[in-house]
Amino acid sequence: MSIRAFISGCASLSLSSAETEFFSKVNPWGLILFKRNCDSPDQIKNLTSQFRASVKRKDAPVFIDQEGGRVQRLNQPHWRKYPSADVFGKLYSRSPILALRSARNAGRLMAEELEELGITSSCLPVLDVPQPGSHDVIGNRAYGLRPEVVVALAHAHMAGLMEGGVLPVMKHIPGHGRSTVDSHHNLPIVKANRAELEGFDFLPFTALADCPMAMTAHVVYTALDADNPATLSRKIIREVIRKTIGFTGLLITDDLSMKALGGSFAEKCERALNAGCDMLLHCGGDMGEMEQVAAAAGPLGGKAMRRAKQALKARRKPLPYDKKAALKDLEASLSA
Repeated sequence: MSIRAFISGCASLSLSSAETEFFSKVNPWGLILFKRNCDSPDQIKNLTSQFRASVKRKDAPVFIDQEGGRVQRLNQPHWRKYPSADVFGKLYSRSPILALRSARNAGRLMAEELEELGITSSCLPVLDVPQPGSHDVIGNRAYGLRPEVVVALAHAHMAGLMEGGVLPVMKHIPGHGRSTVDSHHNLPIVKANRAELEGFDFLPFTALADCPMAMTAHVVYTALDADNPATLSRKIIREVIRKTIGFTGLLITDDLSMKALGGSFAEKCERALNAGCDMLLHCGGDMGEMEQVAAAAGPLGGKAMRRAKQALKARRKPLPYDKKAALKDLEASLSA
């Protein structure tokens, strides 16, 4: 059966019989987990195994948002606490070497935890650069207020993750930092001119364009396409993300359930795919919505299939590392 071009959520701690049947029938490329899906290590191992058994693919990717700080789906007591990205940024202002080492080691420790659970990808780094007056939906999830700081720390964080056998997903391309509203609830409209965007917002994405996967921004940039948010904009995806920024990896939509996007799921899916997104993302775990996304997704093929295969090839066997030193760095960063 053909793989369908979407990543799905699920409702609870294990797959229901209806979800197992659904996944077996429609064969989504991947699964994404949220707090509602995470209780204990054994439970998550069972859930990821259930999913892979249902789609009959041992390499089917499983994603999670495990950034650290307030966006951390796995929490104590079973998993470590990780600092938000801005902690590394503040540390960088005092000791760049320590900050870079700590970010890399945090990524490596995080990867070890995820890999043991059967989770193959974490949706980080956040490459958005906040601006004065912007909404705190990004806030302390950003590494800093200067693109060069974001690039340095995100590269280190991403490298640690990949050294541990877990794939990163950079977000939210081409930049969510200027948004004055939360795209979970409203459609952000950014009025900066193209020169401002290229000289500031795009820089982290350009510098890390070799990341295997990226997640789009549900944001309208009036200077680029006044009528469509980036996720649904053929012009932004083809001309900005693929050419100006130079991203050649797998392009995944942000969650299609977010209120920034209007219309039915069928309409949103069709517009995203026609615009040039490779993969649809639906996170809510609502079966009725999942069925609509699956129907609209269609089979994964062509350039999208090649990019999906290339992304999975970027995953490596975990490399050895000094865990005691990494834990010491993590403690230092949390104390900071």
